[in-house]
Amino acid sequence: MAVLDEDRVDALFHALADRTRRDIMRRVLAGEHSVSTLALKYEMSFAAVQKHVAVLEKSGLLTKRRSGREQLASGDVAVVRSVASMLTELEQVWRGRIARIDELISSDSPQED
Repeated sequence: MAVLDEDRVDALFHALADRTRRDIMRRVLAGEHSVSTLALKYEMSFAAVQKHVAVLEKSGLLTKRRSGREQLASGDVAVVRSVASMLTELEQVWRGRIARIDELISSDSPQED
């Protein structure tokens, strides 16, 4: 995975911090949806859904294309994988720290004869 700059990482995690945006991502990863069809799935205005889609698009998680009068949205699997990879790296750091703590505790334990 290419190293992402910190602003891009912030944008990715900001985009995924909202449950509506995560739900939109689930839908557009399963297949392309028009923004107007997505808007029907939520109890909020079309403009509010458009704003959520814009946040996802700005982060790179979602791409839009125009087909006639409709805007079609689809999820970018490669970007989602990059997020998963970042989380795996963080998990490895924490697992390493836990292993080191376990080693320190073990080395401080009194030895039985």
